[in-house]
Parts: sequence; structure tokens; C-alpha cells
Amino acid sequence: MDSGEDLPSRPQYGRERKAPRPLTAIKLEEMALAYVARFATSVGKLEAYLARKLQERGWDGEGDGRTAIAAVIARFADLGYVDDAGFARMRSTSLLRRGYGARRIAQDLNAAGIGEAIRSDCTPDEGAARRAVLALARRKGLGPFTRGLGEGERLDPALREKQMASLLRAGHAMGVARALLALATREDAEEWAAEAGEAPSQGFWD
Repeated sequence: MDSGEDLPSRPQYGRERKAPRPLTAIKLEEMALAYVARFATSVGKLEAYLARKLQERGWDGEGDGRTAIAAVIARFADLGYVDDAGFARMRSTSLLRRGYGARRIAQDLNAAGIGEAIRSDCTPDEGAARRAVLALARRKGLGPFTRGLGEGERLDPALREKQMASLLRAGHAMGVARALLALATREDAEEWAAEAGEAPSQGFWD
């Protein structure tokens, strides 16, 4: 039988959060500072981040939000908080250490908004290209580093074709990839990489 008393209301879960406040010039700069403090970035990546936040939250400052973004980026570049050349050098070095080739490096820098002139300056020379493909071969077990391959034993055609495709996907030039896969022993690979310049230290590439 209903007593007529009101049952206690259940707590309401899943309430919608309040929409974030629109951006102002001060908030925009605070977000930009937090971003560059946390991430190594380029002008293009910072601009894309701030533009995305502007689209999500809207603008409540003086003038136009896009103009405010451009002003923040210009000021940060003057202060050295964002440096496309420095970012590109650091990023390309990191990718080379991981075994990626020139084409993948150029694609990565282009995606980060790095201009053609700086991308060109970061193109690896012959020695760096050989050391990078050697690093990838060690890491993935390709060419003379193939697991289970006997000393001096050649790859069978099907496996060689598969490994060639892997090297090309990693951005290596056809000539560099073909040369690596033609080597018979790990010692040959080490010597081949060293021929094009001073061999890297063990700690740098491993």
C-alpha cells in the first residue's frame, strides 16, 4: 500500500558537463605555452593544435581568433619556443636511429608543416642512409640479419621480395635496399655501412 511519502530521489549520473568557455588571448597563450612545454613541436603543429582548440571552443577575445593564433606563433618563434629547423633536425635524427629512410623522413616532416628548404637540409647523405637501413635490418632481422639464415646463405626469392617491400615502406631508396639484401654476412653489412663514412658509435644506433 502506498504510504503517500515521496521516495528519496536517486542521484543523477552522467550529467552533461558545462561547455568550456570560449578562448581569449590570455587563455590562447596559456594553452600554447603548455603545449610547447610538453611537446617538441613545429610551427605547423602548434598552429594546427591552436586552430583545433579555437574551433572546439570558439572565440571571446578582441579581434579575430585566427589573427590571435598567428600573433602567438610569431611571438613564440621570435622567442625560440618553436624552431622548425631545430625540430626537423631532431626529428630526422630520431627517425634515422630507428631505421627509417629519406622518403619517410620527408613525409614525416611535411606532415609537421616543415617547409621544403628545411626538409631538403635534413635529407640524409649516403653514409646516414646506409647506417639507417643497417639499423632497421638489425632490428627487424632483414638481409644478413635474418633469423635462421646460415652464415653466407642467401635469401630465397620470395623472402627477399618480402623484405624488399619492408625496406621500401620504411622509406629507403631502391638502391640502398637492394645493396643491403645482396650482402652475405653481417660483417659485410657492417663494412658496407662504414664505407660511406665514419661508422656510428654502438650507443647511438642501438
